[in-house]
Amino acid sequence: MKKIFAVLLASMMAATALVGCGGSGDSSTASKTESNGNGASAASNDFGDEDNITLKVWAPDKAVSTFEKECEAFKALYPDKKIDITVVAQTEKDAATNLLNDASAAADVFGFASDQLNKLQTAGVIAQAAYAEDISKRDTAEAVSAATIGGKIYAYPETGDNGYYLVYDKSVVSDEQAGRFEDVLEACKVGGKKFIMDAGDGFYACMFTFTGGLKTDGLEDDGITQKYTDYDEAEVVATLQAFSKLMHDYKGTFQSLKTDAISSGFAQKSCGAGIDGSWNTVADKEALGDNFGAAKLPTIDVNGEAKQIISMLGYKFIGVNASSKFPRSAQILANYLTGEECQRERATELGWGPSNQTVNGEEVVTGSAVLTAIAEQGKFAVPQVSIASTFWDPNANLGNKLIAEETDPSNADFFKELLTDTIANVRDE
Repeated sequence: MKKIFAVLLASMMAATALVGCGGSGDSSTASKTESNGNGASAASNDFGDEDNITLKVWAPDKAVSTFEKECEAFKALYPDKKIDITVVAQTEKDAATNLLNDASAAADVFGFASDQLNKLQTAGVIAQAAYAEDISKRDTAEAVSAATIGGKIYAYPETGDNGYYLVYDKSVVSDEQAGRFEDVLEACKVGGKKFIMDAGDGFYACMFTFTGGLKTDGLEDDGITQKYTDYDEAEVVATLQAFSKLMHDYKGTFQSLKTDAISSGFAQKSCGAGIDGSWNTVADKEALGDNFGAAKLPTIDVNGEAKQIISMLGYKFIGVNASSKFPRSAQILANYLTGEECQRERATELGWGPSNQTVNGEEVVTGSAVLTAIAEQGKFAVPQVSIASTFWDPNANLGNKLIAEETDPSNADFFKELLTDTIANVRDE
C-alpha cells in the first residue's frame, strides 16, 4: 500500500471534516494495491469504511460529457462500492473563488488553473494529494513542480497546455502571414474579416507588458504580493504603444471579445483569425475544416524591431476539497481522472494537452497542430504559477485602456502612467 492518508485518517478519527493542507506525516498500511489501468493505483480497501459514496465533480462546460463518461468507467472499477457521481459545469478560473466562498457546498473534486493553487493552499480548502508517488512517476517534472508547495504535492496535474496560440482561417491568412501581427491584421482587413482576442481579460492582456519585458517572479515572502523581474520602463512603454497603435489602425478589424466568439465567427465566416486556447480546439476545427490553421503567437514591430509576443502558460489541475465528506473516495477519483487513460481520452476528444509523460509522446499530441503551436509558444511564455490574485484585474484594465477609442497611442506619458498604476495595483500598493 502506498504511503497515503496519514492526516486524512487522523482527521477522520477526530470526527472532523478535513481542513487545511492535509498534514505532513506519512504512514503505511499493509493493504495490497492494484493497478486500475489508468496509471493510478487503488484497491477497494483504500476506500476504508466509505460506502454509499456521493461525490460532486466540477468540470468545464464543454468537457462535462467526457467527465461523465470517465466517472462511469471509474465506478465500474469498484462494483462492490455504491458510488454516485454528479458532474457539474464550472469554469476552472472561478473554481477557487467559489470554493473559498463556501467549501461545504463546493465540489469534492474540482478542476482549476495552476495560478490558484497558492490561494487554495493558504486558505486550507484543498487537501494534500494522497497519491503523490503516482503523480511524480507519470507527469512531467514541470507539472509536478507547479503542483508542489513546500515540498508537498497539493494537486493532480490534468493538462500541460493552459495557454493560447494564434488560430486562423487559411483561406484568409496564409501560413507566412501568421508570423507577423501586422500581416495577420492586414489579411483579415483585406478579407473583410474580424480578428478576435479578449484584450479585456488579464490572462490574455498580460501579453502586452510581458512582450515589453515585464515578467512576474513569484510572490514576496508574504505569499500574497506579486514580484516582478527587472525591466526597462521605456521598452515596456514603447511596446504598449505599438500594440495600441495597431489596434487603433485596424479599428473595426480588431475586436475584443470572449474567446467563444472566435469559433462562432469562423462558423459564420466573419472571423479570419484570433487568439484562442486548446480548450476550444474542437469548435474551431469544426468551424474551419480544412482551412484550420494554428501557430505560435506572431511578432509585433516595436520601433523597427520584430518582438516575439510573450504569453502566459500554465497547467490545469484537479484538486480535492478538504471539506469533502468522502475524503478517501475523492482522492481516489481525482487520481483516476488525471491518470494516463483519462488524459489520453481528453486529448483525443477535447484537444487538451496532457501533462502525462507517456501521452505527450503519442500521435494524439505530436500530430496536433494546436498542441505543437502551444508547445512552440511555450518557449516564449511566462509560467502561470505563483500569480497573485490581484494580478488579473489591473492587467484587464490595461488591455481595455490600450483599445479604448479615446486613447492616443502616441502619448508615451499616458502609457508610462498606465504601466506604473498597473504594477502598483497588482502589488496592491
